[in-house]
Amino acid sequence: MMADEETPETPAETPEEGHAVPSEEASEIASAAEDAPLEALQEAQEAPVEAEAAESATAAEETVVPADGKHAAPSEAANEIASVAEDAPLEAVQEAQEADNEAAEEEAEESTPRVKPSVPGAHLEVDIVPEGVDPLGRSEAYEDPYAIEEEEEVAQTEGAPEEQEQEGVLAEPIATAAIDLAAGARYRATGKRKTAIARVTLRPGEGNYLVNGRALEEHFPRTTLQRNIRQPLETVGYQERMDVVARLHGGGISAQAGALRHGVSRALLEADPNLRGELKRRGFLTRDSRAKERKKAGLKKARKRPQFSKR
Repeated sequence: MMADEETPETPAETPEEGHAVPSEEASEIASAAEDAPLEALQEAQEAPVEAEAAESATAAEETVVPADGKHAAPSEAANEIASVAEDAPLEAVQEAQEADNEAAEEEAEESTPRVKPSVPGAHLEVDIVPEGVDPLGRSEAYEDPYAIEEEEEVAQTEGAPEEQEQEGVLAEPIATAAIDLAAGARYRATGKRKTAIARVTLRPGEGNYLVNGRALEEHFPRTTLQRNIRQPLETVGYQERMDVVARLHGGGISAQAGALRHGVSRALLEADPNLRGELKRRGFLTRDSRAKERKKAGLKKARKRPQFSKR
């Protein structure tokens, strides 16, 4: 009997063939999804309003209500706000005054010209003391220790009279030379310097030089070498009465000039043996033994070393 009284479940409406009818729950979920963006926008707009209302409510709660209920006592936050509001005009006036003072200081700095710092000692005057004047104003004659006096110059020039006399004696020609200048006279000798060898022949003539078939000026273009070669004959005084014929080989220009000078000096000694003392004292008979020093093992030249490298 109980089973007969139970109401049978109402079957879902049968849709038309080919179409399904959504249930109530599905339609509610779809409508909620459609309204979600609008609800979020409304909540965002209402949030600041609710915050202000909460702040006012908290301020109202903080106000202390006295027992008699006639007057309300302000809270600490209200007192602070009131004091800040009262001090705001004073602070604004002070800030304005400070701004005016700073502007006035800047204008004063701009108006005053900048002065360069003083140079130490710029106020001092230049004190120039002429020569021969005492800078301290003393009565005694002032002697400058750095001045070169005429007496000192004379002493320097006359300091070595012996050397000057010796140079003068060496510059003078030898007056005791006596050389036979017969027509067939020939005086031969050999001179050396480094690796150069000169075979020299002196004969009577007019002072001409013939070196390897050429004139002296052609073979030795440097005037210094020409002067050194002519010294022996000029010292004897026969520079215009004898000719020189030489044959040179080996060495360079300077070495050949030294060898020719040595050969002429030795040929004069053959012409007059009494000239040995004077020619040797003047250095004409001494062979110049200077030569190039040999190269050493491990060096670039005789003494030049390769560059040192620490690493």
